[in-house]
Amino acid sequence: MSDLLTIVENGITMVFDLAERARLLHFSTGFFNPGNITDNSDAQSRFNLVEVNLSGLDKPLERHGAGFTATAPGYTLQFDSFSDSHNDQGRKLIFLLTDMVSKVSIEVHYQFYSALSIIRSWTVITNKGCDPQTLEYLSSFVLNGIEKDSSTEWQKNFSLLIPHNSWTRELQWRKYSFDELGFTPCIQKGLQRSSKPLHFTNTGAWSTKEYLPMAYLHDSHNDTGLFWQIENNGSWHWEIGDQADHLYLQLGGPNEFYSHWFKQLNPGESFTSVPVAVGVTALGFDHAMGVLTQYRRRIRRINEDNQKLGVIFNDYMNCLFGDPTTEKLLPLIDAAAAAGAEYFCIDCGWYDKGEWWNGVGQWLPSVERFPEGIEFVISYIRDKGMTPGLWLELEVMGVKSPKLAETDDSWFFMRHGKRVFDRSRYQLDFTNPAVIVHANEVINRLVDIYGVGYIKMDYNIEPGIGTEQGADSFGDGLLKHNRAYLSWLDDVFARHPQLIIENCGSGGLRMDYAMLSRCSIQSTSDQEDYLKYATIAANAPTAVTPEQAAIWSYPMRDGDEQEVIFNQVSAMLLRIHQSGHLAELSEDNFNLVQEAISFYKTLRDDIKHALPFWPLGLSRFSDEWVALGLIAPGGKRLLAVWRREGEQAVCVLPISGLMAKEVVIKQGYPTTITHESHWDGTRGEIQISMPNRSAAIFEINAII
Repeated sequence: MSDLLTIVENGITMVFDLAERARLLHFSTGFFNPGNITDNSDAQSRFNLVEVNLSGLDKPLERHGAGFTATAPGYTLQFDSFSDSHNDQGRKLIFLLTDMVSKVSIEVHYQFYSALSIIRSWTVITNKGCDPQTLEYLSSFVLNGIEKDSSTEWQKNFSLLIPHNSWTRELQWRKYSFDELGFTPCIQKGLQRSSKPLHFTNTGAWSTKEYLPMAYLHDSHNDTGLFWQIENNGSWHWEIGDQADHLYLQLGGPNEFYSHWFKQLNPGESFTSVPVAVGVTALGFDHAMGVLTQYRRRIRRINEDNQKLGVIFNDYMNCLFGDPTTEKLLPLIDAAAAAGAEYFCIDCGWYDKGEWWNGVGQWLPSVERFPEGIEFVISYIRDKGMTPGLWLELEVMGVKSPKLAETDDSWFFMRHGKRVFDRSRYQLDFTNPAVIVHANEVINRLVDIYGVGYIKMDYNIEPGIGTEQGADSFGDGLLKHNRAYLSWLDDVFARHPQLIIENCGSGGLRMDYAMLSRCSIQSTSDQEDYLKYATIAANAPTAVTPEQAAIWSYPMRDGDEQEVIFNQVSAMLLRIHQSGHLAELSEDNFNLVQEAISFYKTLRDDIKHALPFWPLGLSRFSDEWVALGLIAPGGKRLLAVWRREGEQAVCVLPISGLMAKEVVIKQGYPTTITHESHWDGTRGEIQISMPNRSAAIFEINAII
């Protein structure tokens, strides 16, 4: 360890050994102690900057099971050089490694972000030899020795917070010990290895259908955390495993073992892994999510929507449910405008006279639904002072679509010589120029002819492992399509910079920052039960910045006062996706909607800069009480509190950073019902009492 390079940046300490083989020895909030690395050559050889598998290379190092350890040429890469520079975001490190056998070179990139304890990491591999090479795996980030600063009984200190995700059950975080996950250390020294890594994987185009591509690792011994997210709109993989008496973390995109992905690299060709973000904290989970929130704001496209936070009305959820007509829409448009909405989105069904599911693809308005033409309804929306929007599912084509007559197999995902379809839709392949022309024609028609300023872009199929067409493997076809779709989005926003595209994939099943670095707003769920939706709303800022997290609010026609308030509160610290039959609400209930939207507009400037916190921890559907807080610049705290049903009439909520301070608590919404609140400065806690099925927004300001 004679050639150590120490980098200290933004609270992160990274230590590299730049001897014959470059190694990452340390990535932490704390100082590096070389004595924590096992004193044997095998262990020290495993601290690779990158893991990479090429076909046909031997792996003499011991490897067990399905983990990506002892990869080849991962274990033979030689250090060549590194660069240390600065750009608009912060410091940037690039390490160049080479393999003398395969003649590949690898660049490992680490991008720092000023004032944030997080990096973005990715890898570029180039075939500089004369023979083709087949790439089976390439990591985006590798860190060995994640246990070395903990105690020897790390298995008792470590816990993993994993965000489970599913349709209508999004954002369900669970905390596990390593033992609960079936991962226990080997007793005999020198044999710390397992054929069972902890691995979490997505394969397919719904990037978050089972898990969000992120996690948080907590070490109770040092009270420190390591957290990460993978930024890909398709397949991804991360794992924690053990090798040579150390634990490692690896993050990456698709691979051959889990994702049916391999890539042929011809001489001179390069491949870039998917980007990932990795951060460290000594201040806990809430701080980690705050760092991620700021990082997400830094990497996304600059756009007005995330500055203005417009209020959207959408006619779908617990309202028209995909059956819009001129007759049904006009009173809704009137009511939405009166309530204070700034966008009105006509959801699915506008393009077909009846059952539309398997006929989508042409995207021309239905004459039966809109006898005067859809332009009449869109003009009506605009005349009411709102920006009109339409629902699309542009990545698919129904098996009975009239547009099919203009296509051939090259337009679609293909496997084993046949078109891939799911739920009576074919998957369009955005690597095909003809598909891009079709997609641009639809967008241009909606924007330039109809005057649409908002598109709800849905995606309701899962085409599986990928396509064989124009690809080395099914997974290669999927990744090419994923990246082509992102490039298409970039082009759309370049041509129509004011256009808002909502990222909606069957609720929240594509909630990743490949998509959300482009799209300004994310549908979080299709949950129809407003009581359950409180949990999804409260947990949403773990995955999405508050100003990008669209939450349905859908007061029922026959609902009481508390039901309306509960619905509105769910959206008021995030983005309001108003729905429900507003024109049929009682006058009192409509006034509650109007009041909520009016008050929300006073909060928007704080929300777009605020950082989240959770006084009661992350929520579960079974919780009686739910809470989400935002800390705005200047220290003001916004607090949403929900009580579902149960016996606990009073809830105590600790508010960090305010212990021993005097505060002023104001109930901002609703004004029709006052809930009792009491501040205990000695404990830094608020006590709030509410009846069942009620909610409120509070503003908390410390007296300086």
